[in-house]
Amino acid sequence: MEIRPRRLRGGDSLRKMVRETRVSPSSLIYPLFIKEGSNIREEIPSLAGQFRYSPDRVDQAAEEALAHGVGALLLFGLPEKKDPLGSAAYADDGVVQQGIRRLKERYPQLYLITDVCMCEYTSHGHCGILCETEVDNDATLPYLAAIAVSHVRAGADMVAPSDMMDGRVLAIRQGLDEAGFYGTPIMSYAVKYASSFYGPFREAAGSAPSFGNRKGYQMDYHNVREARKEAQLDVEEGADILMVKPAMSYLDVMYQVKQETLLPLAAYSVSGEYAMIKAAAAQGLIDEYGVMCESAIGIYRAGADILISYYAKEIADAMGKGDIG
Repeated sequence: MEIRPRRLRGGDSLRKMVRETRVSPSSLIYPLFIKEGSNIREEIPSLAGQFRYSPDRVDQAAEEALAHGVGALLLFGLPEKKDPLGSAAYADDGVVQQGIRRLKERYPQLYLITDVCMCEYTSHGHCGILCETEVDNDATLPYLAAIAVSHVRAGADMVAPSDMMDGRVLAIRQGLDEAGFYGTPIMSYAVKYASSFYGPFREAAGSAPSFGNRKGYQMDYHNVREARKEAQLDVEEGADILMVKPAMSYLDVMYQVKQETLLPLAAYSVSGEYAMIKAAAAQGLIDEYGVMCESAIGIYRAGADILISYYAKEIADAMGKGDIG
């Protein structure tokens, strides 16, 4: 008997019926930059179509996300003042805390996740407390826990530590539990590589280090076994969701982490991936919509249950049209 796989490709309805990868807008998270000040909505030059909002203008971003069917946001803060200890990160009136309160008051249906790190808040731009020119891992942990607790007190639904300090998931879990927030989940940036794909984000968030680099705490992109180890350590420390970042060049890593752990897996399609698609499309070299759809499905196919993307709204629309999903 002759086998003919093309029989199942004969029409659009049939192709959709037999799809192996199925996705939903409920799996999407949209990153949002909140800048201290008032009446701010400014386009980010390095991320065409993305904006920074002051806390009093985040309504527009929330309404747009919800209109496209995206109900989860990942919040990043841009404070007016920075210091060596990143004190604005854990201040009760910090910019992210202001944004959370505004969004929760007006859009209680939104699910708010906060990035827990110090790089946007420290005057030196590193992700922790410095001891001379080195980031002191253990000295940083109490600050990360304090940031997470302050976010949840303001109304955050989930926290997402991105610093890559050893032991930070456990420190945050203990801090949340001691504050009575037993039910708040942690989405750990479990596998975060020292990547050149972060360039546009660092411009957007004003978070580039003032000296050196982050290779002493973010991972070497040559390594996969180390990624598996990092993921397993975060499972043991109490993470509820694991993340691999970036996405596009690390599909193999996602696959292995998904195979070896039982937690939901998130992938962050980072600023450089978004900017490359935008730039190539602007030159007429690619079909932006088609590449967006194809790259998103590649991430899900590799094992992601959750996709964090600057294209979240457009991907949700493509799901609604049946072009993906």
